[in-house]
Amino acid sequence: MLHGAPPEFVRRALDDADPLVGTAGFAGALPSDRDDADETLVRDVLGRYPLFVDEETGEWTPSPTGLANARSFPAGHVRRPGDAELERVWTLPDPVPFADEQTAVAELRTAVRDGVDAAASAASDDPDMEVAVAFSGGVDSAVVASGLDAAGIDAPLYAGGFPGSHDLDAARSAAYAMDRELRVVEFTVGDVERAVPRVARAIDRPDAMAVQIALPLYLVAERAASDGYTHLAVGQGADELFGGYAKVARAPEDPRVDADTVRGARDEMLATLPDQLERDVLALRAAGVEPVAPLLHDRVVETALRLPGDALVDDRGERKRALRLAAREFVPDRVAFREKKAVQYGSLAARELDRLAREAGFKRRMDDHVTEYVRSRIDE
Repeated sequence: MLHGAPPEFVRRALDDADPLVGTAGFAGALPSDRDDADETLVRDVLGRYPLFVDEETGEWTPSPTGLANARSFPAGHVRRPGDAELERVWTLPDPVPFADEQTAVAELRTAVRDGVDAAASAASDDPDMEVAVAFSGGVDSAVVASGLDAAGIDAPLYAGGFPGSHDLDAARSAAYAMDRELRVVEFTVGDVERAVPRVARAIDRPDAMAVQIALPLYLVAERAASDGYTHLAVGQGADELFGGYAKVARAPEDPRVDADTVRGARDEMLATLPDQLERDVLALRAAGVEPVAPLLHDRVVETALRLPGDALVDDRGERKRALRLAAREFVPDRVAFREKKAVQYGSLAARELDRLAREAGFKRRMDDHVTEYVRSRIDE
């Protein structure tokens, strides 16, 4: 089964070796035109849908939990019928940047609208699709929420975090500025303790950082699912596409990137997206919802790749410059230009997971004590 896009789109992408043919990602088995022929396994260039293959049997599933010897199928690759080896078919293009900021912002504004409208159209066409929004109060989720609302999709906003956390404060403030109601999911230590083994098993990773990031997503999605929502709209991909990381803004001085330009550092972050999206999608599915990521639509990606360095990070160090300017059509300025903490810190999930690890006897003097705690919970 092919997930994420109609077969004709994927066939065109294969025929033209075009990574951005107008989808929101795809993965799975592309049916053959002949009834007696085997299927071709595919995964899009950004890895927006997970895909796993058993190294011994060749079986595949969208989740690693169903396979004995699962490995992630790499993004941008295909496995054709009868071939044991994978073939890289798609890579992201390196287009000429826009000549000026005004053009860049106008094109990006249109692209973002197109990406959100595509998600809204899918929701309108499927009577069983009920969409909520994972809302942090930052520009990414705010643009998604506002765009869906403008397109006629009644998608309530869900914000998660521990009481007093930055994320809950930011979400309340942004929802007020946007004149939207907010459904608050206040985490407890018991929630985190309960969710740790479920999340770690679902994403098939025990490392502390992966679990810290996935936990807030899982807990918010779990609440939305319990309220009857089948899909959760997220702002995933914006930091990678639009220069949201401090290490991108500091290129080439920051030792965490190899590139000597802001655009080059942004491209390094894009290369991490398949791994990150795999984690997030698996966590959301474990909670009972499917993700909707309008800012990762091909139209948005194609436009983001043409942003010049100063549209990613301006000369004052403001990150996601073009996105913030484009967002002014969708949200108030105080939301468009708000700085945001990473979800694991803004929600206080990382702090409480560290506390649980220490209370369980995994002290900070140990090597990677939180990961060891997570491992112990998986083995229970």
